Amino acid sequence: MGSADGPKADETDGDARKARDTAVSERRFRFLVAGYAVSSYGTFLNMVALNLFVYETTGRALAMGLFMAVRLASGFVAGLVVGGLLARFSAKSIMLWANIGQGAVMLVLILAPDGMLTGALMAVSVVIGACGTLFMVALRSSIPEMVGEDRRAWANSLSITGRSLAMVAGFASAGVVVSLVGYTAAFLVDMATFVACAVTVALLPIAGGKGAGALAPEGSESSGAGKDASAAKSGRRWRPVAFLALAAAPGMGLMVALRGVDAFGSSSHNAALPIYSTSLDASNPAVFVSAFWCVWALGNIGAQQVIQRYAQRTGRSVGALGFGYGTVVMSAAFIAAFAGFPLAVTAVIALIAGAADGLTEVAYTSHLQTLPATLRGHAFGLSATFENLGFGVGMILVAAALDRFSPLAVVGWSHGAAIVVAVVFLLRVAGVRRAERTGLRKEEAVEGRPDRGDRDGAEVSRG
Repeated sequence: MGSADGPKADETDGDARKARDTAVSERRFRFLVAGYAVSSYGTFLNMVALNLFVYETTGRALAMGLFMAVRLASGFVAGLVVGGLLARFSAKSIMLWANIGQGAVMLVLILAPDGMLTGALMAVSVVIGACGTLFMVALRSSIPEMVGEDRRAWANSLSITGRSLAMVAGFASAGVVVSLVGYTAAFLVDMATFVACAVTVALLPIAGGKGAGALAPEGSESSGAGKDASAAKSGRRWRPVAFLALAAAPGMGLMVALRGVDAFGSSSHNAALPIYSTSLDASNPAVFVSAFWCVWALGNIGAQQVIQRYAQRTGRSVGALGFGYGTVVMSAAFIAAFAGFPLAVTAVIALIAGAADGLTEVAYTSHLQTLPATLRGHAFGLSATFENLGFGVGMILVAAALDRFSPLAVVGWSHGAAIVVAVVFLLRVAGVRRAERTGLRKEEAVEGRPDRGDRDGAEVSRG
């Protein structure tokens, strides 16, 4: 009896210890998300305040476009190099210095004399664009080490919820903050949000980045990926490693490409919303835009709650199929939003668009996180590059198209392209699933044993 009871007691202690460790890691991650949400509020606040300040300072709309272009270009370059940085430095150090950099450059802008404002604004656009990408990639690629593989979907959903709430608060309060307390106070608030996030990161033990592969058990999907993955440790080989990451699983490259096309579509509705809103109410066009994004955010947050409960109940993420179907629904909803439906119907459409957007965000992030740790940072970095490229090119083409065509036509073409690529992606997923089922049936026939379930690793067949 004693020998039989011993292992059971050890197993009980082990389960209790694991439960305690999980609770601690989740509590720490919630604090990190709180800091991330605060800095995201600052990011969305300065998107409005800085654009207004650039226009008032220069008196030219072209300057606003240049400011945004520099910001996107900086994010584009940061996406290319962040994988190599994560191979050399810890995720914590990258997230910490990304926030310090953003806070410092806002201080430079506040203290800059009038004769140096243009240079300070360009510095802000470069640092904010680059550091925002560095922080995002470091956070997302390190989530499996922070909370564990089985809690990825929950963690992604929680971080997206925080970001969505921050977006609504930032956009909603930007006009009030600027009009009541002025640009300097708005920039001080912005700087304070980055300082708050930096303090949060500094106080928390954060895994990931340099040596992340060593944190995972040998043979697990987060451990090394053999000789190919070891290339990620060399900063000189970031390019082949980044593309190797996309080739690490069937359809991964197409998935990232779809993300870039989706960003192209997003540029269309972002540019077209103010024009469409003006056609609805020329005297107060900001009302429709604000209401649309508030309802969109409600749908996004609602979807995150459903996804968190689904992940907690089943232990599974929504997978690649969720990303494909979510992209189709989201793109179709954004097209319908410009079709001239009554406001009540448009509100429902915005709610659906937000929910689908939340689904695609969690599905996409969770799927890339199934890559080995040594490839994950490169994959997220290349993804950020594709997203910045798609959004930046889209803003240029969409701005030109809106001078000649209606918002509905422009959004229809842009999001229509995303729907087409999403359908191709879903067909690819279906083909891989059929091939795997056929292979499993042949294996059963030869070996006479049933398959034991889903395979490990980053594979598009896990819907």
